[in-house]
Amino acid sequence: MAAGNSSSVTEFILAGLTNQPALQVPLFFLFLGFYVVTVVGNLGLITLIRLNSHLHIPMYFFLFNLSFIDFSFSTTIIPKMLMSFISKKNTISYAGCMTQLFFFCFFVFSESFILSAMAYDRYVAICKPLLYAVTMSPQTCLFLLLGVYGMGVLGALAHTGNIVFLTFCANNLVNHYMCDILPLLELSCTSSYINLLVVFIVVTIGIGVPTVAIFISYGFILSSILHISSNEGRSKAFSTCSSHIIAVSLFFGSGAFMYLKPPSILPLDQGKMSSLFYTIVVPMLNPLIYSLRNKDVKFVLKKTLGRITFI
Repeated sequence: MAAGNSSSVTEFILAGLTNQPALQVPLFFLFLGFYVVTVVGNLGLITLIRLNSHLHIPMYFFLFNLSFIDFSFSTTIIPKMLMSFISKKNTISYAGCMTQLFFFCFFVFSESFILSAMAYDRYVAICKPLLYAVTMSPQTCLFLLLGVYGMGVLGALAHTGNIVFLTFCANNLVNHYMCDILPLLELSCTSSYINLLVVFIVVTIGIGVPTVAIFISYGFILSSILHISSNEGRSKAFSTCSSHIIAVSLFFGSGAFMYLKPPSILPLDQGKMSSLFYTIVVPMLNPLIYSLRNKDVKFVLKKTLGRITFI
């Protein structure tokens, strides 16, 4: 039994995405494909930014970390999920479950705050272009990054601590493909309204604070864009923000739909399907969004591929 665990349960069984045998193998290859695309896309973007000095600016510093978070986020979830498709009983130890929960929460919170840091970077670039180099100095970027990962640690500790102090009795079947907060709360024989309230408060902070920061940043950005006289200038300003707006909408929209509704309104089976979007689809789409809609990344990618072809 894991240290600090007062439960009679020493391991959990993850129910997985479906219990229909005919779907197991097709789903295994489908999500394996998603994982390969996610790994190649995010590691490719990380490598591209690292190797090209043209991209060594604050905007791509944050994009580098977003790709790292997305790669790590997927690696926390998908490999164990794939096991559920090919094994008769997909078990995870109590300690393993709490570890997965911690890193899941850490990367979710980190992604929330890295997206708000990226919104601030766009605000400075568009609203205060003459002060951009001074305002977004390497020290400022590092300070923002420490804040991002610091909030990730605090959010993960709050959620994991909330679950660790619960007691799990005879039933150890988690109705999910991963160790998530709400399925574990439902499974516990001691969870209460207070535990749900803690989840709601922590998620509200994790989603609410970055969302407010992003809305404020884009409020100032929109005001500045409307004051640009030329259509070309407006178009250029909008294009620098479009990828970020898409990424923000996908991540925060799916996360809010999952966690800011009471369990009675969003049943766990439906929530399990909804969580696929922000745990698997969003990390896979982000590198595609930022590469296909970004002129700098496309230019550097073509240049790099040209060098490889020449060699």
